[in-house]
Amino acid sequence: MVDTAKPGVRPNNTHFSSGPCSKRPGWTLEALNDAPLGRSHRAKVGKEKLKEAIELTREILGVPADYRIGIVPASDTGAVEMALWSLLGERGVDMLAWESFGSGWVTDVIKQLKIDARKFEAPYGELPNLADVDFDRDVVFTWNGTTSGVRVPNADFIPADRKGLAICDATSAAFAQELDFAKLDVVTFSWQKVLGGEGGHGMLILSPRAVERLESYTPAWPLPKIFRMTKGGKLIEGIFIGETINTPSMLCVEDYLDALNWAKSLGGLKALVARADANAKVIADFVAANDWIANLAKDPATASNTSVCLTIIDKDVQALDESSQAAFAKGMVSLLEKEGVAFDIGAYRDAPSGLRIWAGATIETSDMEALMPWLEWAFKTQKATLSKAAAE
Repeated sequence: MVDTAKPGVRPNNTHFSSGPCSKRPGWTLEALNDAPLGRSHRAKVGKEKLKEAIELTREILGVPADYRIGIVPASDTGAVEMALWSLLGERGVDMLAWESFGSGWVTDVIKQLKIDARKFEAPYGELPNLADVDFDRDVVFTWNGTTSGVRVPNADFIPADRKGLAICDATSAAFAQELDFAKLDVVTFSWQKVLGGEGGHGMLILSPRAVERLESYTPAWPLPKIFRMTKGGKLIEGIFIGETINTPSMLCVEDYLDALNWAKSLGGLKALVARADANAKVIADFVAANDWIANLAKDPATASNTSVCLTIIDKDVQALDESSQAAFAKGMVSLLEKEGVAFDIGAYRDAPSGLRIWAGATIETSDMEALMPWLEWAFKTQKATLSKAAAE
């Protein structure tokens, strides 16, 4: 390895993973001391904790009072699958995808549910033409592409008088971006993203229009128990007051409550968005000052403020074949991990090679600022090694 001068300052928190994401600043195990371990989630104490989690979620996200919020199994994936299998099929559906998870929902609907579906896909770094989407049909989309770093800038493309349902996977957007709930009928996310909670639990938010669909429409396919939200043609209201479909981890619930209370103490959603924006700006400023790196998002208006995806555009690296380009980026990631300054910042396996840095609210801006010179160090070290190998 070629020696290059190392930066003098290291991030205090080196956890920049895009999921599970960093815990909130100052988090310790003591935050979980009030967890009712060994108690039933159906006991009074368990129900109260689950209900509190739902109420705090509503308060911080600004979810309308007539929208239902449920805690469901299997993280965001479980929440999305519940929505797809329970709600779709009443009419045609337009499926939007610009990264791997959105593409996964397209596959499920077309290959598994086999309903009338149209695909609107875009390559990594771009959005499809949102003007082509027909909201007389149901529409499924990801608000913020975790593996591409591309988000919809707002909900203006969704008409208020839509006939279909707008179903939104918001897992790396919730608590970091303003979600226009009036334009959304289903919103899903998981605890382990913006608030740094633990994995395995999902959140499902339903508008009155979504509830009406559930109570008036029965899918043509059988529904597993874990997906069922109605009984006798009526919504199972208990799901949305904390009576979960399956057993939740009360330890994870306590951790989510801790994160929610931390968010509330900061000032709620606006403060969370401001923290993410500040972190993303640090990266954007670094990219603007360095000609060897670029944001994967082609349009700055669509660039994520949470899962920021970067690509190496140095001409010598670009001259390499695809496998060697990927090896170069992985080499940078490995150097940073060996130095103990940044963990888990490699691009997602299905995405173009590069870096993926979590900029959500649990990251301190000072740590993001400390990370940037290390990115330059890792690049220069890899580049020097590449040049030496070429000379030999």
